Amino acid sequence: MLFESLSDKLQGVIGKLRGKGKVTEKDIDEAMREVRLALLEADVNFKVVKDFIKTTKERCLGAEVMESLTPAQQIIKIVNEELIKLMGAEGTKLNISSKPPTIILMCGLQGAGKTTTSGKLANVLKKDKKRPLLVACDVYRPAAIKQLEVVGEKVGAPVFTMGDKINPVDIAKAGVEHGIRNSNDVIIIDTAGRLHVDDDMMDEIENISKAVNVSEALLVLDAMTGQDAVNVAKTFSERVNITGVILTKLDGDARGGAALSLRAVTDVPIKFIATGEKLDQLEAFHPDRIASRILGMGDVLSLIERAEENYDKKIAKEMEEKLRDASFTLEDFLVQIEEMKKMGPIDQIIGMLPGMNNKMLKNISVSDKDVAKIQSVIQSMTPKERMTPEIIDSSRKKRIAAGSGNSVQDVNKLLNQFKETKKLMKKFSQMTGKGSKKPKMGFPFM
Repeated sequence: MLFESLSDKLQGVIGKLRGKGKVTEKDIDEAMREVRLALLEADVNFKVVKDFIKTTKERCLGAEVMESLTPAQQIIKIVNEELIKLMGAEGTKLNISSKPPTIILMCGLQGAGKTTTSGKLANVLKKDKKRPLLVACDVYRPAAIKQLEVVGEKVGAPVFTMGDKINPVDIAKAGVEHGIRNSNDVIIIDTAGRLHVDDDMMDEIENISKAVNVSEALLVLDAMTGQDAVNVAKTFSERVNITGVILTKLDGDARGGAALSLRAVTDVPIKFIATGEKLDQLEAFHPDRIASRILGMGDVLSLIERAEENYDKKIAKEMEEKLRDASFTLEDFLVQIEEMKKMGPIDQIIGMLPGMNNKMLKNISVSDKDVAKIQSVIQSMTPKERMTPEIIDSSRKKRIAAGSGNSVQDVNKLLNQFKETKKLMKKFSQMTGKGSKKPKMGFPFM
């Protein structure tokens, strides 16, 4: 789950406050102390933490909280608003040129995931009906050009290459000319990274930027490097007009401090975050949605967007009807698991649900291997057992296990997963049920 460690700690602070009818100045002092420690442990810049706590505490000690009938809710609201402000208030979109092509320069240190991220960005742009071209300007790293070609093929974007013997500035210029001739409205230039910031690299990036009249210079940063990511951003900004940041490996970073510090320290907006290794796991950075996830308030908008993009509408409608008339069966469960897999890792989905956390569905697995096992177990059941799993006793479990080539524990696990999924569906139903002002859509986001 995104920002899992920080999120757990902040939600713990909020949980303590919720248990109080009234809050005192001492309560606020204690809460702010815990928030401060949580942010520092998350590797947020010390000065950023200091300013954040100062502003938040002043607001919490005001009449808005101290005289409120729901002080805990007011404190949560203030912390949420200050987190959003810290990360940049509003998401910043790509600067798409009114006169094509839009030229995007990708830069960063070696190992940040620049080449893969270039492919992910091309994938995002294709969904927006753009015609991106990838230009291979990394002539130093072994197999860098081949890697970009493989990534380009996977996302369906053409790749312009001139081998590894040509000057990268000349490749960039030729790539832009090629893109114009072939009506590519976005040109993504993948440049070389280094093990550390050095003058040669910075000169090369600067020369490419000037030679091709860049619309966007996006710095790809590894979130797992914490404060080093912020320092790299500052260094690049001094030499190249960095217009935005893409944070990678955020899914593997329990701290996430770079995301909370970058805008405040460098004034460079985060435009995208990579939430996994797959080429479709790049999403626009929305400070309000991220703050909401951190505080356990969910991210319904991102959840709905992801569902609308990946979920089969016909299946969604059928499932919604089954849920409404309580006829959801184990066969339907299998279909549901396969559909949810399309939306991404289950922990990310759970992290977008208000009031949900990673522990609530810790037993649900949706890997290909798990789906195959679920399928074999369900297919070993009688039609009656699939319709009414409540009748499955110990003797039936033994028969099902033997028939599917699995253990009784596997059968038990499946039945538990089925129960947990039904609970999840109820949660969705409550979120967007009748009378709700939230967007209406098919199962499971009803």
